[in-house]
Amino acid sequence: MKRRSIIKRTIIASVLMLVLAGQCFAGIVPFSDINGIAGKDKIISLQEQGIVKGNGSGLFAPNAPVTAAQGIQLLVNAFDLNIDNIRFIKEPKASDYFKNAKDSAWYADAFIIISFSGLELPADLDPNAKWTREEFTHYLVKLMEDRGNLPMINLKLVDISDGGQLDVLYSGSIQRALLYKLTELDADGGFRPKEAVTRADAAVQVYQALEYLKAHPAPQVQ
Repeated sequence: MKRRSIIKRTIIASVLMLVLAGQCFAGIVPFSDINGIAGKDKIISLQEQGIVKGNGSGLFAPNAPVTAAQGIQLLVNAFDLNIDNIRFIKEPKASDYFKNAKDSAWYADAFIIISFSGLELPADLDPNAKWTREEFTHYLVKLMEDRGNLPMINLKLVDISDGGQLDVLYSGSIQRALLYKLTELDADGGFRPKEAVTRADAAVQVYQALEYLKAHPAPQVQ
């Protein structure tokens, strides 16, 4: 496989695009638009770890919606996903796995990597579509459980006031996300599943997921 071209595109994407992407560099400029945002310290921590970034001008845009492309890049960064140990007969392309993906786009490498993560994503996924809260939380929980080799749990179902709006595919993941304390219900006991997930919301959930895995490490294989 021509890994050099993938690495090159990754570097270019990190420099040029405004995404929820990581980048290791000296002299990180703290975000100037997250004062008063719930989870500010968590967002700063992710920035320091290179998991999230802003637009290069000190802005994080915490209330902006997360697109599918941005969400996938964030998940790849958060769990340090890669395809380093996979050998390919020919160089993989994003469009091999997602028909609407552009092979020259900044997200192309993340799309290739996520396709080997075991996460089930629709082949007709629109990179520019806004991800809903239920979509992002579902995918985060699935990756978190897989990467952390978390055991199956007996759920005591939480009463969600707008639970009837949940897609049946996502309902179990949302219940487990509440148990893991990745997120919480609003003052009315609702999850607001169909709302677009914001950058701040997504970042806080990722932080909570990583903290949970630190506190509950996978058992060592003897």
